Amino acid sequence: MKKIGYTLFFVAFTNLSIFAQAVLPTSWSFTTTSLPTGWSAVDPLPAYYTASGNTPPAYKFDATGDKIIIYFSGNPGNVTYYLAGNSFTGGTFLVEESADGNTWTTLHTHTSPPAGTYTLFTDTPNSASRYIRFNYSNKSSGNIGLDDVTIAAGAAGPQQEINVKQGSGTILSGNTYSLSSSVGVNTPTTFTIENMGTTNTLNISSATISGPDAADFNVSSFPSTVAATSTGNLVLDFTPSAAGTRTATLTIVSDDADENPYTILLYGVGGSYASEPTTQAGSLTFTNVKSYTLNVSYTAASPAPEGYLVLRKVGSAVIEIPVDGTIYQRGDVIGGAKVVYCDSGTSFTPNNIIANTDYYFAVFSYNGPGSYRNYLTTSPLTSSNTSSGSMQATNYYNGISTSGSTFIADLHNKINPHTQLYYSNYGPAIVNPFASRDTTGNQRVITCVYSGENKVYAEPFDWTANGFSREHTYCHNWMPTNPAEALPEYEDYHHLFPTNQNNANALRSNYPLGEVVTVTSTYLGCKYGQDIHGNTVFEPRDAHKGDAARAMMYVATCYTTVSGNSWAFPNPISQSIPYGQDQNILKKWNYQDPPDNWEIARNDFVESIQGNRNPFVDSIHYACFIDFTTMTKLNGPNVPCDSETLGITDNKKNNTLFILAPNPNNGNFSVNYITTKNQTIHLKLTDVLGRVVYSNESKVSTGFNSIDITTVHLNKGIYMFELLAETGRQVERIIIE
Repeated sequence: MKKIGYTLFFVAFTNLSIFAQAVLPTSWSFTTTSLPTGWSAVDPLPAYYTASGNTPPAYKFDATGDKIIIYFSGNPGNVTYYLAGNSFTGGTFLVEESADGNTWTTLHTHTSPPAGTYTLFTDTPNSASRYIRFNYSNKSSGNIGLDDVTIAAGAAGPQQEINVKQGSGTILSGNTYSLSSSVGVNTPTTFTIENMGTTNTLNISSATISGPDAADFNVSSFPSTVAATSTGNLVLDFTPSAAGTRTATLTIVSDDADENPYTILLYGVGGSYASEPTTQAGSLTFTNVKSYTLNVSYTAASPAPEGYLVLRKVGSAVIEIPVDGTIYQRGDVIGGAKVVYCDSGTSFTPNNIIANTDYYFAVFSYNGPGSYRNYLTTSPLTSSNTSSGSMQATNYYNGISTSGSTFIADLHNKINPHTQLYYSNYGPAIVNPFASRDTTGNQRVITCVYSGENKVYAEPFDWTANGFSREHTYCHNWMPTNPAEALPEYEDYHHLFPTNQNNANALRSNYPLGEVVTVTSTYLGCKYGQDIHGNTVFEPRDAHKGDAARAMMYVATCYTTVSGNSWAFPNPISQSIPYGQDQNILKKWNYQDPPDNWEIARNDFVESIQGNRNPFVDSIHYACFIDFTTMTKLNGPNVPCDSETLGITDNKKNNTLFILAPNPNNGNFSVNYITTKNQTIHLKLTDVLGRVVYSNESKVSTGFNSIDITTVHLNKGIYMFELLAETGRQVERIIIE
C-alpha cells in the first residue's frame, strides 16, 4: 500500500466501535458485511445474506434469536423497512424499541409477513428511544428477509440540543477525534457547536481539558451561548511537547437535557506517528485445528497496544515487516506474507485453510489511527501450525468392502440419508467460510472451478451481480426427479461448485464431460467441442477434472434406487444429446487428478454441515468397482482403472481393429489394420499421466502400415496406443525402450 505522511496539518479520525452511535438519519441496504456505525448483528448461526430483496442483496433471518440492533443518537423519526417471508409459517418477527438497550417495547409484530414479495413497512418510535431492534423471536418454519432499513431524524423540538462538528462531520459525544502537529508547534482546530433546538438558547458554562497530556491542549475560545438553530465556534490549540501519542479529553458543560456533559476524546500525535508500542503479544495458541479451519489466539501485550497486525505465510516463516504510517486490511500482501487480522482483539479465525498445510504466523503490536500508525517491528510473536489431514473417522467405512456383492448398496446406505441444506444458502454456507479467500483492499476472491477464473468481490457475495452460479456437476436435467428443486439431490453440496455463469456454466449446459479434440470455443482453462467420437462434450480445466468426476460418481451412488429411480449416467442424455457420459474418461481423471489438499478439506467441511462424505474422495479405488452406466457392481476390475479403455466398454462396439508389432519397440513399429478400406481413423498415444504425446488422423487400408515416432523423442516407458475408427475403438499398451 502507498505510504502517506502527515506533519503540520491534521486529519479527522472517528473511532468506530460496536458501541458507537449512528447519526440520524441512518440506513443500510445490506450491500456489505461491514456493519455501519451503530449497527450490530446477533446470529446464532453464521450471519449471511440472500441475493433476493427489494434492492438485492438483503439480510436473511434464519433462526430464533437472530437480531439486527441499531444504536443511534438524537430524536428518531419514522423507521421504514422492506420485509418478506420465505416459507414462513407459525413464527413471530418483532420490530422493537428501547431507550436504554435493556428494556424493549414492541413497535410491530409480524406473524404473517408477505410471502416472497418485499413490502414496505413504516413504524413510528418514541422520541426518547435510542435503539431499534429487528428480532426473529420465534421461528417455527421459514426465513425472514429484511432490506432497505432507514431510521429518519426526528423533527427538532423547542428545547436546546447540542451537536458538535469538525468540518462537515459530526463528532458524537464519547467518540474520538485525532489531530497532529510538529513538536512545539501550535496547530489550532475549530469545532462548530450547533444548537439543534428551535426555540431555546443553548447555554455553555465551560469547555475544559483533562487527561494524561492535558498540558498539550488548550481551549482558546468557546461560545457561552448559542441561539436556537444557530452555531458558535470552539477553538482548540494543540502544541505537543513530545513526539508520539498525546491524549486528553475535551469536556463541554451545557444545559442540554440529555447530553451534559458532551465529551470528545482527543488523540494527538506529535510529529508523524503515534508512540511505538514497547511490547509484543505472547503465547500464540492454536485451537480447533481441522483440515479446513483453525482458531488463533495470543496473550495481550503489557502495556497493551491499540491493536495487532497478524501476517501469515504458507510453508515458511514470516520474515516480512509492516511499514509505519500504512493501514493494512485483511487480504493485503506484504512481500510473500498476507494480512489475516488487523484489530485490537487477541483472537481470530483465518480463512483459506486447507488440509496438510503448514501455516506460519507473526503478530505485531501497533499504536495510532490512520496515517499515524506506528508498528513495533522487532521480535514479533511468531509460531506455526499444521492443519490436519483428512478427518474421516477411522470406522466410517467399517463393514463396506469392494469384494462384497452389496458394495454399492452399502456405500449408498452410508451416505444417504443426510442433512438437507438449501441451494439458496450455498453462498453463506460454502462461499463465505470455505470457498472464498481474502485478497487486497479487504475484498475477497472466488474461483470458477471449470475455468480457473478468479473473481474479486466486496462482501457479501452476490451471484447475479458477479455473474456466477452454483453449478450442478451432475446436471439437474440428468436427474430422474427433474424439474423438482426442493430435494436433497438438487441441494447436495458435494456436487455444487461456483462457476462463471455465461462463459463456463452455460458453455457446459447439459453436455457430458469429456476430452475435446476439436475445439469450438474456450474460456480460460475450459473447452467446449467434439471428442474423438465426434460427440459434443465439455472439458473443465485439469485441476478440476478429478473433482468433477468424483462429484458425479458421488451423486450416482448417493441417490441410486431412491424413490425407485435409476441414477446411472444417462444414455442418451436427451433427444438433442443422443449419447451419454463416458464413465471411463471420469475414471481416468479420477486417477490423473487425485484429491488434493483443497478437495480433502472441502470433503471434511461439507461433512461438518451436511453430515455425509464423498467416498470417492476418501478412496479413489472405489470407482473401479462400479459400472456407472448401470449402477451395478464390477467384479475383478482393473485397479487402478486409470485409462479410458479400462473398466467399461465404450458406447461403440469394441472390436479387434489392429495388431501392433513389434512390442516393445523404439518408436518405429508397424500396425496391421483389420478394418475396411479407406476408412478414416484417429490415432492417439498417451503417457501414464494421460497426456497426449502423439496424434494423427488419416485414411488407411487393410494390412500393414509403418509408423515412425522416433522424432518425438519419447522417454522409455509404457504408453497407451489408441485407434478410433468408424467401426469401433481399441487401445493397446505399447512399451517404448
